[in-house]
Amino acid sequence: MLTDFYVAFATVCFTLLGLWIIVVQPRHAEWRQSAGHRRRAYGVALHFSLPGLMSLLSLVDPASTTLWRISFAIVAAGGVLALVLVRGPAPTGLGSAAYVAAVVLYVLIALVAVVPGMVADLGVLARPLRVEAVLQTILVFLGVNVAWLLLFDQAPPPSALKEPGRQAPAT
Repeated sequence: MLTDFYVAFATVCFTLLGLWIIVVQPRHAEWRQSAGHRRRAYGVALHFSLPGLMSLLSLVDPASTTLWRISFAIVAAGGVLALVLVRGPAPTGLGSAAYVAAVVLYVLIALVAVVPGMVADLGVLARPLRVEAVLQTILVFLGVNVAWLLLFDQAPPPSALKEPGRQAPAT
C-alpha cells in the first residue's frame, strides 16, 4: 500500500513543482528584482521537490528500510539546511509560521528516519514509514499554501530596491 502511495505522491509533488515553475515565469521579471521573493519562490519549489525526491528514493527498493531511512534523513536534513540558508524576512506572521512549520516538519522527518523506534515510544501505532508519509503530506499542503500567499504578494518596485552604492528612495 505504501508503494502505491509513494508512486502517486511523487507524481503529485513533481506535478506541483512543474505548475509552480509555470506560475513563476510571468512573475520572473518582477521577482528577480527582489531577493526576498526569489528566496521565497525557491522555498516553495523545495516544498514540492524534496518530498518528491524522498518518495522516489523510497521506491528504489521498497523492501529496504535502510534505504528509506538514509535517504529520508539526508533529504530532510538538506531541507532544513536549505530553508535556513534561503531564510529572509517574512512579510507576515503567517509567512513566519509557515517557515517555522516547514523546518519543524523536516526535523521530524529526519528524526523518524534516524530513530524510527521513537514512533512506538511516543505511543503512535502507525509504522514509521506511514508517519513519514503523513509528515510529507502536511509539508506539501503547507507548500501549496505558501505558494498561494506568494502568488498574490506584491514585490517592491525596482526603484524602491536598494542598489549597491545607492540609497533607496525614502517612502
